[in-house]
Amino acid sequence: MNNKVILSCAVTGSGDTAKKHPNLPITPKQIAESSIEAAKAGASIVHIHVREADGKPSRNLEYYKETFDRIRSSETDVVINFTTGMGGDFEVGEGKNPLNPVGPNTDMIHALDRLEHVENLLPEMCTLDCGSLNFGDNNMTFIHTPVQLRKAAKKMQELDVKPEMEAFEMGHLWFANQLYNEGLINDPPWYQICLGIPWGAPANTNSMKAMSDMIPKNGLWAGFGIGRMQMPMLAQSILLGGNVRVGLEDNLYLEKGVFASNAQLVEKAIRIIDEIGSSVLTPDETRNKLKLNKR
Repeated sequence: MNNKVILSCAVTGSGDTAKKHPNLPITPKQIAESSIEAAKAGASIVHIHVREADGKPSRNLEYYKETFDRIRSSETDVVINFTTGMGGDFEVGEGKNPLNPVGPNTDMIHALDRLEHVENLLPEMCTLDCGSLNFGDNNMTFIHTPVQLRKAAKKMQELDVKPEMEAFEMGHLWFANQLYNEGLINDPPWYQICLGIPWGAPANTNSMKAMSDMIPKNGLWAGFGIGRMQMPMLAQSILLGGNVRVGLEDNLYLEKGVFASNAQLVEKAIRIIDEIGSSVLTPDETRNKLKLNKR
């Protein structure tokens, strides 16, 4: 069991949720304000995507800069963790040649171009999705090859930005460990076990236990489940010795039929953490534990 827990809040994500939640943060101002509210509620880390005005996912550097500046200029301290997943989406075409034309939702750029906002703004952390995945029950795939991953990990190391190595199934964890063994990830390695996303690992005890058992002794990890499994997997992660993540990226509801805010999900998580007998680390305690370069 983990008695000192790092609590991440994934504020908005990039999924098709803007039309499913009436108050999902979309603009940089809304994302920053929701991040600040989550931090004030007790989150150690905020995990940030940005979106276009219509709610669609974005890679716009100016949106990241505005969000980053609004959070850092506030009086609320929190560790900032940017996504680097945008730019790896490939939708297989429906014709006889799946490459001509490719699906309209394809968004593929060079692996290092996915780090433009990280290189420009230097957050303390950023994600590193450690493999490819059939993302949902459609023709969408997320692509991150071993060659791309090594280049991205090396660049993060040069920037002194801590990678959060996201694993959606056991093969991703296997390769995350390979990056660490090759010296491309600094100590302590930090893993995120992502459960319940079709078609990765399911959100249950067996998946989390099997994946957490692959993490090296000096590694640190967090885990989450999506939808109604968010809070059950939060409790399970703590009992297995891990850290936790909540937020509107993964779950839109506080309870059945009641839409949540990020702050409310953080507050609910903290109640569960307290009842279990653990406590949440502050941002500075989190920086010390993960050996982050405070900026």
